[in-house]
Amino acid sequence: MEAFEKNIRKVEPYVPGEQPRQRVVKLNTNENPYPPAPGVERALRELDTADFRLYPDPACSVLVDAIADHYKVGRDQVFVGVGSDDVLSLCFLTFFNSDKPILFPDITYSFYKVWARLYRIPYECKKVDEDFRIVREDYYGENGGVIFPNPNAPTALYESLELVEDILRHNRDVIVIVDEAYIDYAGPSAIELIDRYDNLVVTQTFSKSRSMAGMRIGYAIASPKLIRYLNDVKYSFNSYTLNRASLVCGAEAVKDRAYFEETVEKIKATRERAGERLARLGFSFPESSANFLFATHPDYDAREIFEALKEKGIYVRWWDSARIRQYVRITVGTDEEMEKLFAALEAFMAGRKAV
Repeated sequence: MEAFEKNIRKVEPYVPGEQPRQRVVKLNTNENPYPPAPGVERALRELDTADFRLYPDPACSVLVDAIADHYKVGRDQVFVGVGSDDVLSLCFLTFFNSDKPILFPDITYSFYKVWARLYRIPYECKKVDEDFRIVREDYYGENGGVIFPNPNAPTALYESLELVEDILRHNRDVIVIVDEAYIDYAGPSAIELIDRYDNLVVTQTFSKSRSMAGMRIGYAIASPKLIRYLNDVKYSFNSYTLNRASLVCGAEAVKDRAYFEETVEKIKATRERAGERLARLGFSFPESSANFLFATHPDYDAREIFEALKEKGIYVRWWDSARIRQYVRITVGTDEEMEKLFAALEAFMAGRKAV
């Protein structure tokens, strides 16, 4: 080791899903298979590129206002960033500064560990039960903060608002973050609880239900006080977070409720049909409240399934992690893409003896 390396911060980074350049059936990163709302394309065409010489609005007003109008909250209750990863990272930096460990599930979004290690935040992973459900009592003890996704990833399980509120009631002296990347495919949002709990932060994203993963837009909704704290950190870190195109396109995406609801329902319908097909093939999976299915088969190794599908140009997600090693996560694509997936699965199973 070189002498200067002792002063370099070293972390084990988050490993994102593969982004293949060739044309494949891409069911590995939970993107939306449908295009964004029509107004997004119009907004792009109407952009004056001469304005690109100017910095974007640091307050992100056009997008903040659109989100506030959509959720019927104050504009001082909305914070936006470069995807929900950026928003969550700033939340870790802003709110988790205790010597006590923050708490999150052991099977969850793997970026949480990365941020905790990056910012030197102590943490404890609380085991989900045998059905992959959060055990509420595990979050009753003293801690430095709580974060969990709802629905969870990669399990796709949605927890009731009653459970969310119970965890909030037992953690009034710390910040509780509910990461709702997939909420639009599930049930009621914890945004309903914002006015009752001034320590609650709810984060969401445009990457899933709004078909804008490539634009990198995320946001948080919380009390005005917590949003001020987030903005203080943002302006100390990077004032100009979202570019002009993302701001205007994001606002247009929020305004088109009809298109948003239509595509969400299409994905939910395909999810149900896909679940029925997987079950007929002998797979089992938790009831999905997201735009993906987390599936396992008693007779076939998950890694072999993952690799066999990849050879056919069909990408799903697999983790070499103890409790979920025998599961693959399958994004819900178009009906045509799902047909290709099932044809490949049936061919694999026909050609491979069950173990």
